[in-house]
Amino acid sequence: MKNKTLATIYVLFAASFWGTMGLFVRYFDRLGLGSMDVVALRVLVAAMVLPAVIGFLRPDAFRVKWKDLWCFFGTGVISIAMFNYCYFRTISATSMGVAAVLLYSAPVIVVLLSAVLFKERITWMKAAACAVAFLGCVLVSDLQGGSIPPVALLTGILSAVGYALYSIFSRCAMDRGYHSFTILVYTFWFSLLGVLPFSDLPGTVSKVQAAGPLGWGLVLLMGTVTAILPYAFYTLGLSGLEAGKASVMASLEPVVATLLGAVVFQEIPSFTSFIGILLVLAGVLLLNLKVKYGKKHTSITE
Repeated sequence: MKNKTLATIYVLFAASFWGTMGLFVRYFDRLGLGSMDVVALRVLVAAMVLPAVIGFLRPDAFRVKWKDLWCFFGTGVISIAMFNYCYFRTISATSMGVAAVLLYSAPVIVVLLSAVLFKERITWMKAAACAVAFLGCVLVSDLQGGSIPPVALLTGILSAVGYALYSIFSRCAMDRGYHSFTILVYTFWFSLLGVLPFSDLPGTVSKVQAAGPLGWGLVLLMGTVTAILPYAFYTLGLSGLEAGKASVMASLEPVVATLLGAVVFQEIPSFTSFIGILLVLAGVLLLNLKVKYGKKHTSITE
């Protein structure tokens, strides 16, 4: 019970840190950086800082077997790199609201894949939490009517798949005995290889350099707050929670982003967004309720 409570706190911390991303994006937008350039900076900081820290705390974390590298290719390239690229392509083809809603279908994907790969039961409570949290994300995003271009629909679904696969590939690595530190280091090394081809790193560096010490300070802070800390907390949370539950709890991210927007930029959420916030919180609460069921009612598939 204590380990599950701590794991839950880790995942909620991760979601909260991810929710701060918009604060940094606003600043770097003003510097003229593209979306993938910002992603490259986040990943670059994590890829450089994490090995130094982890090398001091746990030197043996760098040992991996060649046959298991596909796990880290999955977390780094197929998950982080593909998710970010597809997510920003979706935004450019449609709107942030549509992109966010398509992205946050990820918990449903995680729950389904976890049931197939890891034999995690799809309980009625978990299914209800998925539905409530997803509806909450729809309302928080304040989605407007209108058709979605086919390209945006495709990239939006792929962004959700990439987002979901971090939980799946991380679980595969853990099942092979790898520590969370190992997963983090190799994830960001691989993701750096996946992100750099889609960014203008020399141009990005020159623009940040022109901003002076503040620019580099915010790069370091962004990499720490939106990459190192949340992925560390989320990966630690996966060691004590089912992947499906962790993914649903991470739906708290858009709630944090919305609340920060209201506080920092005076972007007051609409009534529908406020209802969405309550629904996301309700979804997280559902996953943490301890309700006794008869054996025949514990799983949808039973």
